[in-house]
Amino acid sequence: MSHLLILGGTTEANALARAVAETGLRATYSYAGRVEAPRDQPIPMRVGGFGGVAGLVDFIHSNNVTHLVDATHPFAAKMSANACAACAQTGVPLAALTRPAWQPADGDNWRHVPDIAAAVAALEGWSQRIFLAVGRLHLDDFAAQPQHDYLLRLVDAPTSPLPLPKAQVVVSRGPFTKERDKALMEQHKTQLVVSKNAGGTGARAKLDAAHDLGLPVLMIDRPVLPPRAELATPIDVLRWLRHSGVNLGV
Repeated sequence: MSHLLILGGTTEANALARAVAETGLRATYSYAGRVEAPRDQPIPMRVGGFGGVAGLVDFIHSNNVTHLVDATHPFAAKMSANACAACAQTGVPLAALTRPAWQPADGDNWRHVPDIAAAVAALEGWSQRIFLAVGRLHLDDFAAQPQHDYLLRLVDAPTSPLPLPKAQVVVSRGPFTKERDKALMEQHKTQLVVSKNAGGTGARAKLDAAHDLGLPVLMIDRPVLPPRAELATPIDVLRWLRHSGVNLGV
C-alpha cells in the first residue's frame, strides 16, 4: 500500500494535503514544530524533527513510506537536503512542491544578497527603520546590527526577550494585503525592507507595498539545493504520483 509523506508547513503543503485527502491515499503531513499552533490537516499529522538524515530514514522504513513530497519553505535548506539524502538512501521517489521565486518589476529597487550573513553585513552603517521580514529563526543573526529600529512580523508572540534592542513586534499570520502592509510601513516609518525570496502570493504584499512607497528592498536569494524533481501545483503532484504507479482511487 502506498504511503505519501508530505514535509509541510506552507500554503502549498496545505493545498496538497486537501487534494490528497480527496483521493483516499494514505498520507502523513509532517510539521517541523516551529509554530506553536500548527493548522489542522485533513490527513494524519506529526509534529517535530526527525533527527537528521538517519532519523528520516528510520521514519521512512518504520512507516512504510513509499513517496515523499518536500513542500517545506524554500529556505528550509537543511530539511530539504536531508530529504534528498534520505530518499537517495532508501530509494523512495522524491518531488518538491515549489513556489516560483519573486522577480522584480519595473520600478522596483531590489538589492540581491546570497544569504543571511550577507544581508546582515549589508546593514552595517547608520541607523535605519527596517521592516525585517525574515522570520524569528534568524533574529539572532541580525543582533550584530543593533543600531536599527526593526519592525518584526511573527506568527507567534515571542516567549523570551528578543536579541534586537530596538524592535516593534506585530503578531500576524498571512496571507497579507498590500494596503495593510503599506499602512504598517507608513506607521513604522519604514526606510528599508529586508526579505527572503520565499515566492508565492501570501507574503508578496510587502514587496508590492514597498514598490508603491518607493522603498528599497534587500532581497535574500534562495539557497542552492540538491537536484530534485520540482513541481508547481498539487495537480502536478497527483500526476507525478500516478506516473510513479500510485493508485489514487479517483
